[in-house]
Amino acid sequence: MPAPARASVAAMNLPFLDRRPRVALVRLQGTITPRPGIGGGLNLASVAPQLDRAFGLKRAVAVFLVINSPGGSPVQSSLIAGHIRRLATEKKLPVIACVEDAAASGGYWIACAADEIVTDPASILGSIGVIAAGFGFQGALEKLGVERRLRTAGTEKSFWDPFRPERPEDAARLEGLLEELHAEFRNWVTERRGPKLKLPPGEAFTGRFWPGRRAVELGLADRLGDAAGEARRRFGEKVRLVPIGGPRPPLLRRLLPGFSAEAVLAVAEERAAWARLGL
Repeated sequence: MPAPARASVAAMNLPFLDRRPRVALVRLQGTITPRPGIGGGLNLASVAPQLDRAFGLKRAVAVFLVINSPGGSPVQSSLIAGHIRRLATEKKLPVIACVEDAAASGGYWIACAADEIVTDPASILGSIGVIAAGFGFQGALEKLGVERRLRTAGTEKSFWDPFRPERPEDAARLEGLLEELHAEFRNWVTERRGPKLKLPPGEAFTGRFWPGRRAVELGLADRLGDAAGEARRRFGEKVRLVPIGGPRPPLLRRLLPGFSAEAVLAVAEERAAWARLGL
């Protein structure tokens, strides 16, 4: 057997002899939510172990984040992005975000933690904004003949109560809160991608989103491509992609998926988040 062939067989049988460049691949998929458990969702508690393993992979030359998220919690988006940057700085590894269907809103917040963003031409990117939604049930209570009794200590404790008419002061307070969160989002995107953005802030931060090809033209992403192709482009045909899996769901969730009110609510919320993107 020729020497190169013997070396190849040895590498297959003894992984520590495999000297091909290795890229850790972390999949970040779903809505970003503070509620772990049944119903799933991305949050720091669920993804930090994967990220830690990815950045700790021996002989890794880069970490790729495969992102497919319509957004969600701004806090969890910020925490995940911050964790990525801390690990990247500590391990001195380049981070590449590879967008699949969408990196929108909080999904784009996380994508901006990468050093570069690669996207499919048909992906959705952007939606740099903040949204709050709710319902008013005061009319329903009146029709049902139900009297709601509420007492508070603190003049703003019952802020945005869905069982009474919206007050102007509550609307103003909510708008101020959303604007402050939006400022955090704008500042993060500007810090991470400011020099690359090719459209005025008045257009970039309206909450609008764009398909991948246009996102590259506008500087929201760096190039078209996917994870496998980008890895080969950077590190050669022999590059090895190493998927970093997350923890297994609880046994009950694996045996009875979707059989809970929490799971149904999570599915409905995720469906609504994707629907805002037309997906």
